[in-house]
Amino acid sequence: MKGQVYKIHSDFYYVKTAEGSFEAKLKDVLKKQDLAVYVGDFVEVEEGKTQGFITKLFERKNFIPKPKAANVEQVIIVSSVKKPLLDFEQLDRYIALCEYYKIRPILCFSKNDLNDDSNLHTKVYKIYGTLGYEIIFISALENNGMDALKEILKNKVSVLCGLSGVGKTTLLNILHPDFALRTGDVHKKTQRGTHTTRHCEMLHVDFDENDYCKIIDTPGFSRLKFDFLQPEEISDLFVEMRGLKKYCKYKDCLHINESDCFVIKNLDKIANSRYDSYLKFVEEAREYKKFYQTASLKVETKSKNLNNSIKVKISSRKREFTRRKVKQSLDNIEGFNDN
Repeated sequence: MKGQVYKIHSDFYYVKTAEGSFEAKLKDVLKKQDLAVYVGDFVEVEEGKTQGFITKLFERKNFIPKPKAANVEQVIIVSSVKKPLLDFEQLDRYIALCEYYKIRPILCFSKNDLNDDSNLHTKVYKIYGTLGYEIIFISALENNGMDALKEILKNKVSVLCGLSGVGKTTLLNILHPDFALRTGDVHKKTQRGTHTTRHCEMLHVDFDENDYCKIIDTPGFSRLKFDFLQPEEISDLFVEMRGLKKYCKYKDCLHINESDCFVIKNLDKIANSRYDSYLKFVEEAREYKKFYQTASLKVETKSKNLNNSIKVKISSRKREFTRRKVKQSLDNIEGFNDN
């Protein structure tokens, strides 16, 4: 049977098919292939005596490894204007992640009822609206903006992501009160939310007889670093740099302090907060590149210099085998390990 994974908890996969829902585990053949199955994946599942088994993973339209979601149409990035405070760098991280995986981001700013900055809306639209990103301000408490959010979600598969405490679970409870999902408070000192969502899960919401949406709820996370890219690739994740970088003198220009850098000459066209985020991401990529290059140089030699003579070294595998053999021999000596 073909079905779609709607929840993953520990090493159990919950699959919805035309014949019902099944709790399943990965077949050993898939484990040996080291395949990662995400919420939203379409799979082939077969029934067993006590549980089902996933036997095949169908080709994905797209995916995001963090949060683990597949076959989605858009990512709803939820950021609160207060409690916790709006973090532009973290927002840029989520946006850059969407750009890398070529999935449409929607910028959703929650808790608008707490907004005491009259310039915040203007600032957000100036930074992100001019880049073509869709923006929505909502207040779950006052039920403002929820109809607009429903229109964005309607008949689409969306991923809901953002830091803990920004109000993702509250939004879901308003969209579908029957969910009755647990919410948490924001820590007073750290201004961080507590984790109430522990795993990814696809939730189905029916708006009326014809319209629905599927939302993949995800745990809040902040440990998103761009340490998997080369430094020169980071600028591709910033839409405002793409049109400028092609006029730089050097193809590997990092747009930091190079001569004849067209991006640097046009920094007035890039928001300060966005450029600061860019510099931070480049530094993370540089650290990764440096670590990778250092690690690749650590190649074990096959000989060593001992007492002015060259001795052939025993391989690491044989050394480990020898240690185990010696240890076993010592253990077999009667009374050796006695106290």
